[in-house]
Amino acid sequence: MKQLTITLALLLVGTGCTVGPNYKRPSVDVPGSYRGAAPSSQTAQSDKEQQSAIATAQPPQSATQSIGDEKWWEVFQDKELQELIRTALKNNYDVNIAAARILKAQAQLGITRADQLPTLSAGAAATNFDTYKNKITGPNTESSVNAVEASFNWQLDFWGKYRRATESARANLVAARWAREYVISTLVSNVAASYFELRALDLQLEISRRTLAARKESLKLTQTLVSGGATNMLDQRQAEQLVAAAAENIPALEKAIEQQENYLSTLLGNNPGPIGRGLPLIEQPHPPEVPPGLPSSLLERRPDIREAEERLIASNAQIGVAKAAYYPSISLTGNAGYASSALSSLFTGPAGFWAFGGTLAQPIFEGGRIKSGVKYTEAQQQEFLLIYKQTIQQAFRGVSDSLVAYQKNREFREFHEQLTVAAQDSARLSEVRYSGGRASYLEVLTNETNYFNAELGLAQARLNELLALVDLYRNLGGGWQS
Repeated sequence: MKQLTITLALLLVGTGCTVGPNYKRPSVDVPGSYRGAAPSSQTAQSDKEQQSAIATAQPPQSATQSIGDEKWWEVFQDKELQELIRTALKNNYDVNIAAARILKAQAQLGITRADQLPTLSAGAAATNFDTYKNKITGPNTESSVNAVEASFNWQLDFWGKYRRATESARANLVAARWAREYVISTLVSNVAASYFELRALDLQLEISRRTLAARKESLKLTQTLVSGGATNMLDQRQAEQLVAAAAENIPALEKAIEQQENYLSTLLGNNPGPIGRGLPLIEQPHPPEVPPGLPSSLLERRPDIREAEERLIASNAQIGVAKAAYYPSISLTGNAGYASSALSSLFTGPAGFWAFGGTLAQPIFEGGRIKSGVKYTEAQQQEFLLIYKQTIQQAFRGVSDSLVAYQKNREFREFHEQLTVAAQDSARLSEVRYSGGRASYLEVLTNETNYFNAELGLAQARLNELLALVDLYRNLGGGWQS
């Protein structure tokens, strides 16, 4: 009988079904190319190369390559910046919190997976009692019970309830890992962007100090001319305006630099402090053209999209868990051990006992609890489906915005370089004209101000171009690869 019961149980487990929908990746609207992308280098290929690509049904290599596939140290080549990123990846609290959440998800998977397995426990008991002689119980009685037993319990997963729950927990674990990768990607971008902003402030401070020194020398010359009667006090006052305009920028820039260092220190997981410097802003390497790759590859590369899909998988599996409650639960129980009144004869003689059985429980009336539970999980699955599709749509928009920003910021920087050169030459010529007595100092004031503003604007234009590169790299799913 015992062997028959065990065989029946194994048969039930082997032939059990799994209720609920199996996950299938939903179809999404993937564009054929990114809006804002530069014309593909495919157009520069020869006809023979294009025909070869078509014949092999493979996209050209230039179309499949993406900066998002590159490691962060390949994109950001400043050695000091690389060291800052390494420090941040080691000490940043957000990264460490994400790692702790992975450990929590791993433990939850172990707890959930254990429901599929039988439980086995063992115990021992010894009881001795003595009743003294009295009117109620009569003469003295002494008795003892000694027992050792093991118990077995197994909730058969015939309908796949625990398997679906394990599937959901495993998907949540994978989602936690992708969430950590997204935190890493964001952190790498934030450190790089903050570092470039710091170097831009350094450049603006350098420009302001250099301009201030030059204007002080000009002011001395003007004061000499005024004292000698070669010019009037108005020119001196205008020269003083130039000095003050350059000087007032310096305290604000020094404040911004220290605050930026404090923010960057926090990203590194450190207390506020100074930050090391590497390459100047104008020497930071960046490519003129950035290959975005195929839009379809973004679904696999971006960690936030992968995380959203794993959350969808987990919610889809929970529907099966909820639907399994409609069906009967089947459990097997067993007990075996030894019991004797004498401890010395516990494992000898007819002291052994065992019991084995099974139960089946079918819910009949739950007040709509099961039905509502199924509706809840189905609504939750729809919520995560919409979040998944929304994440993809926002990702495509982010890439397109970054592509056009990088291209237009580069064009703006190139035009602003021409503006700065023209403003510099105008300031030089106005100084020559003033020295020759052919122009007023107002002309010098105007052109010096224009040149100073052009230099500061060029520093900002260089920064905007680098920030657009950082943003594009993050939107293309780069930064988390190790």
